[in-house]
Amino acid sequence: MLKIRLRRMGAKKQPSYRVVVADARAPRDGAFVETIGHYNPLTDPATVHIDEGKALHWLGVGAQPTDTVAHLLTRTGIMEKYRASKAKPAATDETPAGE
Repeated sequence: MLKIRLRRMGAKKQPSYRVVVADARAPRDGAFVETIGHYNPLTDPATVHIDEGKALHWLGVGAQPTDTVAHLLTRTGIMEKYRASKAKPAATDETPAGE
């Protein structure tokens, strides 16, 4: 199972994070599949940059965001776009042959 989660970077007592897609069994700062953004909680306001296309792709193929990343995705509006794309009903205007 793939997770979208934070990977800690930065110096001691000066954390910054990369938003990465990783296997759920991999360690926090271990192997990952792709970096899709970064988050710096020390700036005022906190800096959040997430590549929307990559995030939507990974959400679409089943990657599960952690609670913190889900909050960041909500703040940036990406979760709303993902939910809207999933909620679209399949528009089929086909009529059966013979009618």
